[in-house]
Amino acid sequence: MEPGSEVRLRVAQCFRTLSSSTDHGDIIDALKTLNSYLNDGAESRTTSAEREEFRRSHYSRTLRVLVGHLEADWMHSLSAAQLSQVWDPLFLKGPPDQALLVLMEAVSELSPSTGLDRLVCITERFLQSGHLADLLWSFCLQPAPSGSPQLRETLLARLTSLPDITANKLHPNNRALFVPQRYYPLLASEMLAALERTCQALRGGTDCSSTFVAQTLGKVCVQGHSGPVLAVMAPRLAVCTRSDMVWQRVCWKLLENVPERWMESVLTGLVQAVKSPDAFSRIVGNLVLTNKKAHFVLTHKVLLLQYKYETPVLRTLLGYLASDRDRRPLLIQVVRSVSQAWANPSAVKHTPLEQQLYVSKTLLLTVSLLTDSELQELRSDLLQCMLGGMQSHLDSSVVRIRTMGMVVGECLSSRMEINGTKLKFEYKQNEETCELLSLMTPSMCPEPKPEPVDGADFAEETREPFREPSTHRATSQSRPASQRSKGDPDSDLDSDDDLTPYDMSGDQEMSRASPPRYLRDCLETLISSEDSERVELSLRVAESLVRRNVFGAKEISVQMTKVLLHMEDKWSIDGFLALRQAAMVALTVIDSVPVTQYLTTEFYSLNYSLRQRLDILEVLALAAQELSKPAADKTTPSTSTTSELTSYQTNNPADWRQVVEKRIQSKTKLISKGSTQPVTKAAPNRYAPVAGYFFFPLLRNYDKPEVTFDLLGSDQLVLGRLIHTLGLFMHLAVNAPIAAQMGAALLDFVWAVRYHADQMVRRGVLFAVCSVFLSVPSQSLLVDLSEQLFETRTWLADVAEGDPDADCRSLAVQSLVLLDKSLKKQLQDPTALSLES
Repeated sequence: MEPGSEVRLRVAQCFRTLSSSTDHGDIIDALKTLNSYLNDGAESRTTSAEREEFRRSHYSRTLRVLVGHLEADWMHSLSAAQLSQVWDPLFLKGPPDQALLVLMEAVSELSPSTGLDRLVCITERFLQSGHLADLLWSFCLQPAPSGSPQLRETLLARLTSLPDITANKLHPNNRALFVPQRYYPLLASEMLAALERTCQALRGGTDCSSTFVAQTLGKVCVQGHSGPVLAVMAPRLAVCTRSDMVWQRVCWKLLENVPERWMESVLTGLVQAVKSPDAFSRIVGNLVLTNKKAHFVLTHKVLLLQYKYETPVLRTLLGYLASDRDRRPLLIQVVRSVSQAWANPSAVKHTPLEQQLYVSKTLLLTVSLLTDSELQELRSDLLQCMLGGMQSHLDSSVVRIRTMGMVVGECLSSRMEINGTKLKFEYKQNEETCELLSLMTPSMCPEPKPEPVDGADFAEETREPFREPSTHRATSQSRPASQRSKGDPDSDLDSDDDLTPYDMSGDQEMSRASPPRYLRDCLETLISSEDSERVELSLRVAESLVRRNVFGAKEISVQMTKVLLHMEDKWSIDGFLALRQAAMVALTVIDSVPVTQYLTTEFYSLNYSLRQRLDILEVLALAAQELSKPAADKTTPSTSTTSELTSYQTNNPADWRQVVEKRIQSKTKLISKGSTQPVTKAAPNRYAPVAGYFFFPLLRNYDKPEVTFDLLGSDQLVLGRLIHTLGLFMHLAVNAPIAAQMGAALLDFVWAVRYHADQMVRRGVLFAVCSVFLSVPSQSLLVDLSEQLFETRTWLADVAEGDPDADCRSLAVQSLVLLDKSLKKQLQDPTALSLES
């Protein structure tokens, strides 16, 4: 009889016994017979041909029969020792791929029971016993894929999604080994073990294949588990490939066999896990030259289309491109593409600020890696990039973008050494600028050298070299003067070093001129004086003179405002801009209508610089804010001042009353004192009557370009500030009678520039819309602005979803929430026009 027929008959007999027999001994014998086909030892009663036939044709069916009899009577009659001897080995000694498929199928189908608990325990032992490594190694021994492709795909899915399968079935009683935080590092170590066996087999002359391991790695990474997997694999691969060419070839082949649809996930995870360009180069090899997907990901997508990676990742990737002669042409290609992206005016306007910072870092890192010959080759491209890109960045109204352009321009000019000159800008140093400047210096951090422990775990130890503490001989110069005077014969016996010096830190230099005491004298000095000291003193007292002499200030308010607006800092007075602004704000508050009419008229006049126009807007905004607050009562001293003066007012006849009152209060027990804070006195809103003078004149001539001023053209910085200022005026006009009219006019104005290319203008538009929704009464919104609300709502939804600027998206969401709240107050149905999530 052929071995296959005999095996089939014996297995069928065992199946009949398990299904129908009630004799405990027959059950044990049947299970032992099935186990005999899995024992490879010398004591085995079966031949190798029979064992091979059983594994190939009958093993999966045997496991399914065992799973089907989990609730049989004989199953409950077996002791724990008998189960571990004759039942468990059937799952743990056979082909691991078939065992894993049956176990996962059974776990996902069975309902909670003791049988399911038994299978879960078997699965846990399966993972702990290294059978995953056996499974992967069994596929490595097949030079060419064998078996059904559908079966391999199913096995791959079960292998990579085991935590999901078990969590869906066992929650909340899932085992700790099945959670992703433990399973995927275990799977990574098992893949490393399979690769180690592959290297040993190749050294022995045996052909192997890493296709299935590569597919497993790719599928795990594309499912989002590249972090924990590559955190285990990358350090080990970096160490093993340092001096072993077999390991390098295995790693290269492993990545070549990763399917193209999963290549991006593997490479991006690997470049984040590897800590140095050299290690990444040893692991990846020249894959970027042979694989189109890898070429696109490493030279374009990671550098230009994504901006989520940290600076060390960019250093690793660009260092990898620069570390080999065959890959350096790709570095030059990257320099050209990144420089074009950095200098693109459209990208500066329409891409998020974070992405622009990311591209700037990439550009500086690539330029720092160029050799002198490559720099000469790219000189014209970099010069064009520097000039065009700096212009685009400096034209932006966002301070961070302008600063970014300055820093990159400085670094590029320093690297190219144009005619021996270097650009130098004045900007505020911060963490961002310091990081950009540091990118021009190549990273000198050496690759860590962890030592392998028994070929498995690796530990990185950082040791600082021992430094002998330095000792310094004490000299007479380093000792205090008092000790020198006592011990040194050369010291002066009449020295005054022991005397305490008089504190002169609070002394001030006496001024030859005195500040003006009258407002007209102050104005005359500001107009005609050429004495810098007198001008500075006049400017410092101008605000206080204006606020003390209200009637006199109203007589010369417009004239003095004109003088201050045209005044230049010819003598570099400390705090000049703040002093001038404070005086102009005081004049606007004291005499609001004439001064406001003058400033709003001059805003659109000729022959004013952008700085002066911005000063006008700032003065109007600060004055409106001061007018909207209650006026301070100067006749009533503050509580703190009164308490400070009480102890010194001995001649005040009211002092004894206060003393008596305090004694009475200290000896009186009060059940409730009520409110201890003074009642706020009602005060008229000084801004509401003049709000129209601040607001409407600024809307007159915005669409009429002048020779030196084009508000809707190149002067978007002033446009953005103007819209912000108008929004502030709108916000301060809450509860004012003119608020509804102002809101309608403001919505009409900002509607024309809602899609402006500059992000500061778009932020101003959204701020203005928020101000309208906050300040205009709900009834007026629904009655007077009903036609505009629905279009505004649709536009805000588009901005909240698709605007490249994060602040614009946030403001749009806030505007939608405010609009929804305002409408719900007036509508009977509270669910009408509800904000969609």
